Amino acid sequence: MLAMSGLRSQQLHLPEGGGAYALPRVTLGVFLSDQPGHRLSIGADRTEQKPLARREGWLLPAGAEGLCLFDTPLVLQQVEVAPSLLTEAGIDPSGLTPQVGALDPLLVELALQAEEFASGGTLYRETMERALAARISHLAQPPRPEAAALADPRLSRAVDYIHANLGEDLSIAGMSLAAGLSPDRFARAFKAATGASPLQYVISVRIERAKVLLATTRHPVAEIAWRVGYEDVSRFTAHFKRRTGTTPARFRAG
Repeated sequence: MLAMSGLRSQQLHLPEGGGAYALPRVTLGVFLSDQPGHRLSIGADRTEQKPLARREGWLLPAGAEGLCLFDTPLVLQQVEVAPSLLTEAGIDPSGLTPQVGALDPLLVELALQAEEFASGGTLYRETMERALAARISHLAQPPRPEAAALADPRLSRAVDYIHANLGEDLSIAGMSLAAGLSPDRFARAFKAATGASPLQYVISVRIERAKVLLATTRHPVAEIAWRVGYEDVSRFTAHFKRRTGTTPARFRAG
């Protein structure tokens, strides 16, 4: 088993049968053997037939419990994700909607490589841990209405780029490059499609991400500001108050 600051990864070889489970963390299980007789319950005693093939599996929220039964020996890659990684990525670990069956191919690859994350040193490990958490966050959240409504796939790519790089120094040049448009054409097309300039859209998304972090973590306000892309805390506070009517500290206090 590989235990890391953000992930705990292990390959399990389980005899036929199975039994009860209780997961304190968000847990990803990738089946490495076919299980046509697999049965599963989540939060109940009665199982349902859930046949799973190799490279399929489940993604379950923190606190999930139930029964997992199978008729033949099971080889399973299991990855537990620390709550801090997921709250940083903008989701509530206990509020994750269970996913059972076919899994996102990129998520599967990250899970299968998780035991190798530490081999490249601390920076590589932390980068890959965050990549896995970000992918879970991306898959767990419902499609963003503004992205789903965009008829132009180039603008949808720009929206995805913004959400994936929210903590970075976002620029019109970078967003337009993701869209494959010139900066001027991108800015005009983006505002026409969304009703907001790229800058105003970025501010809105940053404030929404900050609200999640304020509600679900105890990170200092200065650190949250940095995590959502603000180097200047006073500027972050001004934008937050303008959008929400209150300061970050008062928002956190409820």
